[in-house]
Formats: sequence, structure tokens, C-alpha cells
Amino acid sequence: MRLHVGCAQWTHAAWDLGPKDRLRSYASHCTAVEGNTTFYATPSRSSVESWAAQTSPDFRFVVKLPKTITHERRLRSADAEVAAFLSALEPLGPRAHAFWIQLPASFGPGDLGALATFMHKLPRSLRYAVEVRHRDFFTNDRAAASLEQVLGRSGAEWVPFDTMTLFGRPATSLVEREAWMNKPRVPRRTRALTDQPIVRYIGRDSAEETAAGWQGWASLCAGWLREGRSPTVFVHTPDNALALGLARRFHDDVRALVPDLEPLPEPVQSAPPTLF
Repeated sequence: MRLHVGCAQWTHAAWDLGPKDRLRSYASHCTAVEGNTTFYATPSRSSVESWAAQTSPDFRFVVKLPKTITHERRLRSADAEVAAFLSALEPLGPRAHAFWIQLPASFGPGDLGALATFMHKLPRSLRYAVEVRHRDFFTNDRAAASLEQVLGRSGAEWVPFDTMTLFGRPATSLVEREAWMNKPRVPRRTRALTDQPIVRYIGRDSAEETAAGWQGWASLCAGWLREGRSPTVFVHTPDNALALGLARRFHDDVRALVPDLEPLPEPVQSAPPTLF
């Protein structure tokens, strides 16, 4: 019985993870991470080998496909780019928990044919997760059912990004206002399609308000665990300064509901800097 938790990144100035091997240090705090940097460029194979060397085989990377594939090509005529990307990520091995296909808000129900064709070509040996932002998928039952049908053919998960707490009241800081401008404002979705659901959740500047907003997810994850599912939950805040500790706190909240849940490892303390 495993609940994996993590953040949108593995390094942040506020986290004090030490001067080097920050991914290794991060992986002693959390058991998963969003691979957001790959949205901007395919990493070198040597970089990916370093990521693998710093993490255990059961650590989970949810790795975003490059924007050239998802946003510029809109999943069309991108076979070469997909092959190069998957090849570069091969050193992760089992750590590549899911390849994350985040689609632009303009990608709507009329584009599902492109998604179906794209996913049909992907290697069946890998796991995939799709995030959509077009409101019709959240407000139109027929559109949602059509998307679920496409995902079901590939055994892919639908990744919700829960922004309800963020938008629950007006922004009160610069970073909250920036998040208001950049994050999708769509209804909360809680239905899992597979035995390994993935959830993205963003709270507020306040740790207490953030934790209050995720209580429904804690209960849902507890239910998933009892059903034999293995969820992965990523905790965000507007500037992510508190996200590392909050991800562990989310795990604690779920463990309070499911005492048999395996605890997180004790974090490795970063060594103090030396002169030599």
C-alpha cells in the first residue's frame, strides 16, 4: 500500500537541500516529482542518467511531454520528436511512472481524434496520463465520456489539476495573483480511471488554508488505497516555497485515515557548507 507524494520541482531556494545532488536530497523528503522542465526541451541522456542515479527504482517521475509535441504540433506529425523524447528518458527505467500529456486549453472535444491517433501510436509498455484544460471536458458529460473512452483504450489516466482552493477567494499577494493569471480555472474532477491515479493540487500562501482545502483529497486517497489503488499526489502553492513540507503533511493526513499506509522515509539532512 503506497501513496506517493511530491512537488512541481525538486529544487527551490527556500528548501535548503544542499549545494549539490539536490534531487537525491529531495527524494529523501518526497517519493515523486513532476517533470515540468521537459516541457521546454528534451533533456540530454546524461542528465536523465544523473536523475536515475540520484533516486531509487520506486521513486516516481511524472514527465511532461515537450510543448513542441503537445502545443505546437498539437499531437500531429510528431513521431520523430516523440521517439527522441522517449529514447532520452529511457535511463529512468521504472522511475518513469507516467508520461504526462498536458494539452492546451484550446484543445477541445473536436480534437479527440488527434489524441486517439497519437495515443494509438505510443508504446504499450509505458504508462500515460493526460491533462486537459478545455472547460467542455468538465461541464459536458458527453465530452467527458468521449475523452474517457479514448484514454481507456490506452489504459491512460486523466490528471485533474485542482485549483478550487486557489480560486476560492480573491488573491491577497503578488504570487497568488500571478497564479490566478496562469492556472486553469476548471471544476474539480475526482474520478480515477486506473489503479494509479495522479492528482495535482494547488493551495494558497497559507499552509493552513492549503491543508484545509485538500481534506477531500485525503479522504479520497484513503478510499483509493483501501481499494488497492496506488495514487500519486502533487502539492503546489503559488510560489512553492512551502510545498516540500506540505507534501509530507498531506501524506501524514492520509496516513491518519489509513494507519497501515507505509510511512515516508526520514529526510536526509543536508550537510553544512565547508570552506574546503
